[in-house]
Amino acid sequence: MAQWTSAMGSTQLARLLASQQARPSGTGARRPPAYRALADGIRLLVLEGRVPVAARLPAERELAVALAVSRTTVAAAYEALRAEGFLESRRGAGSWTAVPAGNPLPARGLEPLPPEALGSMIDLGCAALPAPEPWLTRSVQGALEALPPYAHTHGDYPAGLPALREMLAERYTARGIPTMPEQIMVTTGAMGAIDAICHLFAGRGERIAVESPSYANILQLMREAGARLVPVAMAEGLQGWDMDRWRQVLRDAAPRLAYVVADFHNPTGALAGEDQRRQLVEAARSAGTVLVVDETMSELGLDPDLDMPRPVCGFDPAGSTVITVGSASKAFWAGMRIGWVRAAPDVIRSLVAARAYADLGTPVLEQLAVNWLLNTDGWQAAVDVRREQARENRDALVAAVRRELPEWEFEVPRGGLTLWVRTGGLSGSRLAEVGERVGVRVPSGPRFGVDGAFEGYVRLPFTVGGAVAEEAAVRLAAAARLVETGAGTGAEIAHPFVA
Repeated sequence: MAQWTSAMGSTQLARLLASQQARPSGTGARRPPAYRALADGIRLLVLEGRVPVAARLPAERELAVALAVSRTTVAAAYEALRAEGFLESRRGAGSWTAVPAGNPLPARGLEPLPPEALGSMIDLGCAALPAPEPWLTRSVQGALEALPPYAHTHGDYPAGLPALREMLAERYTARGIPTMPEQIMVTTGAMGAIDAICHLFAGRGERIAVESPSYANILQLMREAGARLVPVAMAEGLQGWDMDRWRQVLRDAAPRLAYVVADFHNPTGALAGEDQRRQLVEAARSAGTVLVVDETMSELGLDPDLDMPRPVCGFDPAGSTVITVGSASKAFWAGMRIGWVRAAPDVIRSLVAARAYADLGTPVLEQLAVNWLLNTDGWQAAVDVRREQARENRDALVAAVRRELPEWEFEVPRGGLTLWVRTGGLSGSRLAEVGERVGVRVPSGPRFGVDGAFEGYVRLPFTVGGAVAEEAAVRLAAAARLVETGAGTGAEIAHPFVA
């Protein structure tokens, strides 16, 4: 019986391998034999999760043709991978990817750092900050005080607690976007909201247009839902959307959905201007595309003189084109798994009806905690704390990276939680792999792209500051030196979690 659960075509694997060629090594680096380079490339794709574990690889002859190398080279690479535990084979069943005993399964998104590694590893993987106390504790205390009446009910509120829906509607209205509670659905985080929207609007095989780069976990969510992702390149630097490209994709591909982050885009930090927002809504409406706008970073403007543009849904007064997603995770705390959707009432009704077959509702206690924050000065006070933390961390990280890695290029965003860095021609995938060996965890650029794009980038979040930010930059510089000299590649270096 075959042990593989998916298959990787030769053309697709060749494309992923080609994406690693940004500049794997610098002057004076050892050039490995062709079979060794191929084995290292496949191993790296498995460790990054871009080639799944238990994926059947192409036959030797097929891959040799796709890569324009000899079959002997592919056979030797497969044999090396088998010897290292990254490949298993059976006569008649082919060869499929694996991970050696003692290695963690590679993640397809940006998962939290394992608790056992917290002491020795600087985690730049997740763009999330600790809870802003004392506001977390106070909100939970307030929720407990408000809980007794709800304890006498069944506790399932598929659309969310009425009090929280009303409060969220009032907040949109205060921003100049008239909103009724019937236009709000409370979800289990922004991921839960976007998952529900994708299942409602985009069945398996449907096209979804996404910014390129975009948020890695959302891209993976859409892939696993069976969507066909259509990337739309961002404008250079922090200029936001390239509207000519968006109009062309919406016109030619006619995607069912489009997913964008207008406010402090993840990962680039770009802030879309009002004219871009107006044009994108108009283009989406003309194409019949539903525009899903992720506002999870919208309250994280870090520069005091920054004037925020109007929300994207403000350019869709009829409510037929834009669906807005918000969350407490970035502005308050990632452990507070409360998100929400703002959309036309008929869309909300459809989402609520579909929820009966998913999770039935969001935890009541957490909804009460967020409602307490929004009904008091707690939310604004907590957001102020979060902004100050992120601003200080941003400035410390920027200074440290500029000092330790002056050849790396980036523009400093005016808000959000992420810095998108061009790594001087080094492979972001290899930097991520070697970084874990020197004690710093950083996600590589390809996680934020489609089909291997952005190999020459990494994302650095504003989650550490002070001396820790300085040490993170020192470790990144050490990883960069290892990659540049070629000392950070090859199977002779053990995985960091192997005892």
